[in-house]
Amino acid sequence: MQLSDVIDNRRSIRKYKADPVPDEHVIRVLDAARLAPSAANRQPWHFIVVQDKETRDKLAAGQSWAADAPVIIVGLGDAEASPGWCDNDMAIAFEHLVLTATDLGLGTCWMGLTRRNDELKEVLCVPGSLKVIAMTPLGYPDESPGPKDRKSLDQIVSWGQYGKGRD
Repeated sequence: MQLSDVIDNRRSIRKYKADPVPDEHVIRVLDAARLAPSAANRQPWHFIVVQDKETRDKLAAGQSWAADAPVIIVGLGDAEASPGWCDNDMAIAFEHLVLTATDLGLGTCWMGLTRRNDELKEVLCVPGSLKVIAMTPLGYPDESPGPKDRKSLDQIVSWGQYGKGRD
């Protein structure tokens, strides 16, 4: 797919087929995340691939649709390696991952779970300065949601200073 097609077609998927995701696809989405830019090239991220159903259930915590995907990927940020930027850097890396998954025909649904950081760290044995920033199920979609309404550019873009339109 062309990048513009990937961006246009990406959807948050909340229903997954039970079909396993080939390891080469998992590696490809992780490699895309690895290649993301980061502040001062610190690369303050770590990813945990969870395939075990019991652990996926714990991670999903009541959102069974997430646990139904054959894989969950958890994105961790290293606050010591990049104190001011690890959240931004992980967001960029995770978006690389999500867009690559879409290109491969896989579904994702970005779940920001920082409010469950301590609980998730315990489940995944995450050490010290690393924090849970994002999580996504990864699998073959068993639904095809249409596009959602989006604000127009005029509603979200100013030119030169806030509130000014394009001359």
